[in-house]
Amino acid sequence: MTLKVIYFMVNGRLEHAEFRTDCSSTDVKDLLRASVEAGPHDILTMYDAEGNVVNISSSLTANDVNTCYRLEVVASDLQNRALAVPTELRNMDNRLENLETKVLEDTGKTKDLKSQVESFKRKLENVEHRSWIGLFKGQERPQRRASQGHRPVQDEQAQVRRTFRHMSSLHVNDKVREYLKTPLFDNWQWEEAEMLVLLQVMYTDLDFVNAFHIEVDVLQNFLFEVYRHYNNIPFHNFQHCFCVTQMMYGLIWLTDLRCKLERIDLFVMLTSALCHDLDHPGYNNVYQINARTDLALRYNDISPLENHHCAVAFAILAKPECNILKSLTCNQYKHIRAGMIKCILATDMARHNEILNKFKVTLPVFDFRTEGHKEVLMKIMVKVSDISNEARPMAVAEPWLDCLLQEFFNQSDSEKLKGLPVTPFMDRDKVSKPSSQTGFIRFVLLPLFTELTKLFPCLEQHILEPVRKALDYYSDLEKEAQAEAGCAKP
Repeated sequence: MTLKVIYFMVNGRLEHAEFRTDCSSTDVKDLLRASVEAGPHDILTMYDAEGNVVNISSSLTANDVNTCYRLEVVASDLQNRALAVPTELRNMDNRLENLETKVLEDTGKTKDLKSQVESFKRKLENVEHRSWIGLFKGQERPQRRASQGHRPVQDEQAQVRRTFRHMSSLHVNDKVREYLKTPLFDNWQWEEAEMLVLLQVMYTDLDFVNAFHIEVDVLQNFLFEVYRHYNNIPFHNFQHCFCVTQMMYGLIWLTDLRCKLERIDLFVMLTSALCHDLDHPGYNNVYQINARTDLALRYNDISPLENHHCAVAFAILAKPECNILKSLTCNQYKHIRAGMIKCILATDMARHNEILNKFKVTLPVFDFRTEGHKEVLMKIMVKVSDISNEARPMAVAEPWLDCLLQEFFNQSDSEKLKGLPVTPFMDRDKVSKPSSQTGFIRFVLLPLFTELTKLFPCLEQHILEPVRKALDYYSDLEKEAQAEAGCAKP
């Protein structure tokens, strides 16, 4: 398919974009949004060299630097700005969207649209809290905040904080507490303030609060600051942080690690899971290094993101009002800091094979009393928790894949705009949902989960079997897609 190149001015600088001539208007708009770092709800307006408004779609005429377009953000964050969108422009944009949808339908591309509608229906059917009964009696459920901008705005943060403080004094029933200990837990049914309450429950039920003399107010301040330092990006956000921490919490209970490891090591693993992606920008280490970002320069291209996550975690802990480690001895603090750094740095997938191979070597002679064995196990537990979505029910896991692909596509779009090497598994023109998962499950998840199950056979039914089923599911989808592609060829 032919590539089209357009040049345009935005914020006084010349940019260019490349896209295929069969791209949808949505893809083209997303590509341009990346160039101005606009949010998903911002409205872009494109003008030609004569100043006329033109429709943003693949039908844009290819040009050169002498006849470049002009791109503007017409409206952004409408709830918080006085700037209003002219009614005529809004109506025109809506009409264009409707026309583009009609064109897609008329050209035989309705199957994907129907699939999206069915997926959305399934999500709507699961909107109600399945575990809300008996959790907070007599309390109104808080409204889910809209994601706008890169970080939650201050008033929304303040509302989450108030709701969290209020709910934290209420009793979380035993049914919810037990549900929280399983990989079946559905994060999509919970608001952010509720997640903060459940995180507090984790620290309380593992007896960290009593053992390490943590003041409840300080724990709440710490949890809120962690929430505040996760960005509003498609995947590596606070909900991901919660899911990873909840999986770690569940694994601790399922494997009875409370009887095998010291409490301080359990604290290291849970807190590492909580902090493992703090302030993630939505672009991976390869991007940071290729784009020569400040993080890559600061950390000399060595796990820039993971080093940054650690630094942010201990910057939060350095605040007196958030310092849940302030009652510990100097040796305890050093133990926790060293352990968290090792565990968080272990989440860099560039080190995956190295860490997995070390774990394999220990298995035949594994001893929980051996420091080296214990250290590599803690890294493996954090790694498993970090990439555990496919161990969850499909209704929970599949929306996470949608979020991940959106973040991947945002990165590859930005790489194309900036002329950087395009990460192959993130290229929207080359990747599909099934193809993105079959290789990852077969070559990353299954080997990792299989080795952990050798040490803890009880995990086979909880995490290994669901991952095998996920592989079968996506393999079938991939075969269907290949068969359809074969039939479509002349």
